[in-house]
Amino acid sequence: MMTATTTITAEPGSPILDMSRDFDATPEQLLRAHTEPELLAQWLGPHRLTTEVEQLDARHGGAYRFINGERDGSATYAFRGVHHGDPTVDGITRTFEFEGMPGHVTLEKVWFEALGDGRTRLHARSVSMAVEDRDGMLASGMEKGVNEGYERLDALLPTL
Repeated sequence: MMTATTTITAEPGSPILDMSRDFDATPEQLLRAHTEPELLAQWLGPHRLTTEVEQLDARHGGAYRFINGERDGSATYAFRGVHHGDPTVDGITRTFEFEGMPGHVTLEKVWFEALGDGRTRLHARSVSMAVEDRDGMLASGMEKGVNEGYERLDALLPTL
């Protein structure tokens, strides 16, 4: 397995955030890891946090909610949204909202590009309502959390 890096692109003045990362997995394995609650809970978020998937209805109109918690129990961070369309390897489209900042909703799409030899490139695009919302997400430590979560996903994928 190779060590992968996540490419994060945030053009100044734009509310769009693009990410990509290559994985040693098939598109179908990545789809499962994103849509099955017991798998998502094993990799989503930074190392210092636990993840509880309280709800994940991965179908058109289905809601999701997950809670990241400090391991010492000192704080929790909840996120929620709604799926738009049925998730497939061609795309998972959903809204995303940090409950600590209600009303600051992003629209996200994640899709999986087969590269051959059992490898897949994950693409993700988030569109915020305002540039300030996107920049606030970046300033929150999102990049570290994404990279650490994807490291955990790298470790999980060979078991699928």
